[in-house]
Amino acid sequence: MAGEKILLVEDNPVNMELATDLLEVAGYEVIQAGTAEEGCRLARTAAPDLILMDVRLPGMDGLTATSLLKQDTNTRAIPIIALTAQAMKGDQEKALEAGCDGYITKPIDTREFPKEVARALEKGK
Repeated sequence: MAGEKILLVEDNPVNMELATDLLEVAGYEVIQAGTAEEGCRLARTAAPDLILMDVRLPGMDGLTATSLLKQDTNTRAIPIIALTAQAMKGDQEKALEAGCDGYITKPIDTREFPKEVARALEKGK
């Protein structure tokens, strides 16, 4: 179901470019944010269909940003998927406790990533 708007919050330029390319090829519109603060602002103004939130960000981390977005009546319904290299035992639980609706580990699997995003969008409807 291409055409949906995805907010990608990622501070690593290489990861940002790879994920953006994969999503755009799959037909999604991608809005980029390099910090959690910018991501929160764009979530409120751009009304994305899905947010892919890096967990480790400069300044505010992604889990704090997720908690703030889930407390805001204007953004709480937007599904948020944690996008993280932190794949240790308990990290997924922490992401879900913060309000994330799913969890994708990095490095991303280029074949599976668009499918995982599509599933998250479908689940969020």
